[in-house]
Amino acid sequence: MRFLIDECLHTSLVAVAQQSGHHCDHVNWLGLSGTTDWDLMPRIIEGDYTFVTNNAADFRRLYSRQQLHPGLVIVVPQVPPVRQRELFQALLNHLGATGQLVNEVIEIVIDGDGVRLDAYDLPED
Repeated sequence: MRFLIDECLHTSLVAVAQQSGHHCDHVNWLGLSGTTDWDLMPRIIEGDYTFVTNNAADFRRLYSRQQLHPGLVIVVPQVPPVRQRELFQALLNHLGATGQLVNEVIEIVIDGDGVRLDAYDLPED
């Protein structure tokens, strides 16, 4: 999979994805920091990126307008970088090396002492 990490999440998530065998970029490293969400969306689609963010409201709305997209991952809680890496790793473990999220959203949620992955289609069928 190809991941693009939003500027609201730590750059260290790139290494987590790469260590699991995925291609990954960070918005900041592509010179896109400060880019509006709607201007970032074409870059996400053109790059065939699964986008990882915690800006749920804006990106749910943008993704609901896409007929076909490579997936959206929302890290629900605002947590320090070490916890972001743990949550992202839980997702990668769930997906495996060949997982795909075509037209899917996965929200990563802290559930007690564990992690819960809530998946749904967007746009809705």
